[in-house]
Amino acid sequence: MNRFFDRDRFHEIWETLTRNRSRSLLTGFGVFWGIFMLLSMMGGGQGLKALLEHELEGFATNSGFLISGETSLPYKGFRSGRTWTLTLSDIERLRRSIPEIDVVTGNIGMWGSQATYEDREADCQGRGVRPEYARIEEPKLAYGRYINEVDIDQERKVCVLGKRVYQNLFPDGGDPCGEFVQFGNVWFQVVGVDMNNGNIGINGTADRSLTIPMSVLQKLYNKGDDVDFICMTAKPGYKIKDILARSKEILFREHFIDPDDKKAVFEVNAEELFSIMDNLFKGVNLLIWLVGFGTLLAAAIGVSNIMMVTVKERTTEIGIRRAIGATPKMILSQIMLESVLLTLAFGLLGIVFSVMVLSVAEIGVSASMEMAVGFQVSFGAAMLAVLILTVLGLLAGLAPAARAMNIKPVDAMRDE
Repeated sequence: MNRFFDRDRFHEIWETLTRNRSRSLLTGFGVFWGIFMLLSMMGGGQGLKALLEHELEGFATNSGFLISGETSLPYKGFRSGRTWTLTLSDIERLRRSIPEIDVVTGNIGMWGSQATYEDREADCQGRGVRPEYARIEEPKLAYGRYINEVDIDQERKVCVLGKRVYQNLFPDGGDPCGEFVQFGNVWFQVVGVDMNNGNIGINGTADRSLTIPMSVLQKLYNKGDDVDFICMTAKPGYKIKDILARSKEILFREHFIDPDDKKAVFEVNAEELFSIMDNLFKGVNLLIWLVGFGTLLAAAIGVSNIMMVTVKERTTEIGIRRAIGATPKMILSQIMLESVLLTLAFGLLGIVFSVMVLSVAEIGVSASMEMAVGFQVSFGAAMLAVLILTVLGLLAGLAPAARAMNIKPVDAMRDE
C-alpha cells in the first residue's frame, strides 16, 4: 500500500483535478486573479512612486522656501496692500540669527527669454544662484561643472545649461563646455550641463533653465540686492517648519510687517511634501495588500469548497483505501497536497502573467517618459506571495482533509 501510494500520488492528484476540470478551472481562476491583482497593484504602485520621485528629483527633503507678497494688514503707519521684496541682507540676517539653518541662499529669475546658439533657439528661463544652491536642488552634471565662488566674485559671464536647453541648442550631443550661447543680449560661456529631469523647481524647472552666477544677473538686469526666493535647509535633527516660522518673524520685524499677516509671505515646506508622499504610499501599499489578500482569501475558500465536493464524491474510494490499510495520515497528506497543488499551480501562473504585464507597462511608460520607470515587484515580494499561496492552500485543505479522515469503510460501502 505504501509503495502504491508513494509512487502514484501525483498521478492520482492529477486525475482528481482533471476529473473535476470545470470546477478546478473556475476555482483556480480565482487564485490566478487574486495573485495577479496583488502583484499588478504592487508593481503599479512602485511605478507611480518612481514617477513622483522623478518629479521631485534632486530636491533636498529638508528644504524650505520663502517668497515675498503683498501685505494684507496695516502696520506701524504702513498701509495694507504694500509690496516688499526679499534681499541679500535678509539672507545674511537669517544666517546669523538662526544657527539651526544648514544652508540659506537666494534665487533670482528671468522669465520669457530665449537662448541661442548659431541658428538654433531654446525657450528657457534664467536663474541666478550661488554655488550653495546645489545643496538645495542637486544638479546631475553630464559635462563640466556648476557655478562656483570665483564666478560670483569675478562676475564671470558663464552658464550651466538645463537638459532641454542643451538638447535644443546641441542636438548632436557632445561636450558644449567652452562654447558661447546668447541669452537676451548677453553672451555666456557654457561651463556645464545639468541633466536633472525634475519637473518641480524654483524659478522654473532645472531642465528648462539657464543657470548663471547671481552677481552677474543682478548687474545685467538691474536687480540690485533683491532676490525672488530665499531657499534654506535645516541641520540634522531640526524641523524646517520651525525654521521657516522663526525666519518669518525676523523678516516681518525687519520689513515692518504685522506678525499676524498671513499673506505677506508665501512659504513652501518641501519636508512636508515628501512626508505626505511617503504616508500616501504607505497607505496605498496597505490598501493593496488588504485588497489582494482579501481576493486570495476568497479564492482559498473556493478551493476549500471544491475539495469538499471532491471528498464527498470520493467517499467510496477513500473508504476502500481505509479498508485495505491506508492510514489517516496518508488520506490527510493526499487531500492537503491536492489543495496546495491547485493553489500553487494557478498562483504561479498569476505571478508569471503579472510580471509579463508589468514588463510591457514598464517599456511603454519608460519610452513615453524618456526615463526608466520600475513597474516591477521585488523578488522578496514574489516569494512572499508564494508563501501566502502555500499557507492558504494548506488552510483550504484542512476542512476537506478532516472530513476525509473521518470516513469509515462501513459508511463508504453503505453509500456504494
